[in-house]
Amino acid sequence: MRARRGRRRPAAALAAVLAIGLAVTGCSAETTVTVDVPAQVQGDLPEATVQQLQDAVTSAMTASGSSGAIVGVWAPWSGQWVSGLGTQTPGGADPVDAEATFRAGRVTRAMTCDALYAVAAEGKLALTDEVSDWVSGVPDLTDVTLGSLCDSTSGIGSYAPQLSSLWLGNPTRVWNPHELASYGLGQRALGTPGSGYFDSDAGYVLLGLALERATGESAATVLQQYVFDPLALDSTQLPSGEAAAPSTGGPVLSGYQSFRDGNGVMNCAAPTDYTVMSASSGYTDSGVVSDITDLGRYAQALASGALLSDGQDRFANPLPAYSGAPSWFTARGGAYQAGSMVGQYGAFPGYLTAAFSDATSGLTVAVVLNNSAADTGVVAGLAWELAAIASKVPAAGGGATPDAGLPWTAQQFHDAIIAASICPPAQ
Repeated sequence: MRARRGRRRPAAALAAVLAIGLAVTGCSAETTVTVDVPAQVQGDLPEATVQQLQDAVTSAMTASGSSGAIVGVWAPWSGQWVSGLGTQTPGGADPVDAEATFRAGRVTRAMTCDALYAVAAEGKLALTDEVSDWVSGVPDLTDVTLGSLCDSTSGIGSYAPQLSSLWLGNPTRVWNPHELASYGLGQRALGTPGSGYFDSDAGYVLLGLALERATGESAATVLQQYVFDPLALDSTQLPSGEAAAPSTGGPVLSGYQSFRDGNGVMNCAAPTDYTVMSASSGYTDSGVVSDITDLGRYAQALASGALLSDGQDRFANPLPAYSGAPSWFTARGGAYQAGSMVGQYGAFPGYLTAAFSDATSGLTVAVVLNNSAADTGVVAGLAWELAAIASKVPAAGGGATPDAGLPWTAQQFHDAIIAASICPPAQ
């Protein structure tokens, strides 16, 4: 990595899995940000570690019905491993390209919050502004602020439960973000604003609309100016609404989703292809596309607060990610905190994606599976399994290995992923 440090709701899905077992003093469109993490040792991780990592990914591929995966693991003290595994199609022979583009899913949420904090630092809006100040045609959301949309503490409902069958049935349809938000606003409030973490895709869509109003730019341009350009994420963008593959100028990871047959058995051998789809159903909640190197670099920037201005404390006072969550798993600022790691995970039709980084050690993991049928907790669990494996890798040149202090073991999540398998055993 070039940079140095400078269906189901994700939390609910992860609860099921747990139950089973890039310095910056401000940012403008022309600023290039340095991510302040330990310098990356050049070279590959040891063969034995790579084998462990590969075994973990292939096991999760089997469990999720994925024919392919792309993974990046960066341990600054030891080396890195970036690889494409499997094939583009189930039973096919075309190998997965590690440089392929894919849909980043709900990592988009953290990026939207990056833009919010940057625009606020310029004085164009405030985190404490009410949503109705910036988004027209919405109900009077008492006590719902732009900051609460980023933190997902607004209590606003989600649109995915109502619309997922529609966009799976008609993946080329272009969705208006106001329409998406209306479905979430039409749901019963999940809780009193500020009283807890309430997963809400509609909240991040409303936040995107507010950013468009405050800047006079499209959401795609806002993210480009405040996030992608400053971090030199050259393969990352928020696409237009027109249905397309994640990239039209380079390799693409094909994306699929399996469905159950008439006997209730998941069809993992012949999943439905969702590579070509409108990103409009995700918009500023989950519409971004990226590649694994960009995603890893972004995770480091997120964890280290590279895009924050002086005085901004985005992850202060985190909340439990769900009722009964372990104390090490919290949420704030459009991201999850898992032990010492900060990141995001989730799904977009065809893809399960996760990216997490520890700002102190620089340990970073990014991974995508190309079947979105499984619980999103599977890809989060895989990212944490990979982090646990990589955290033990010896330092190059006999140096010291940093103490990651992760509150989980690799085996814990390996077992949980297998237990959460959606595909029948091979005959």
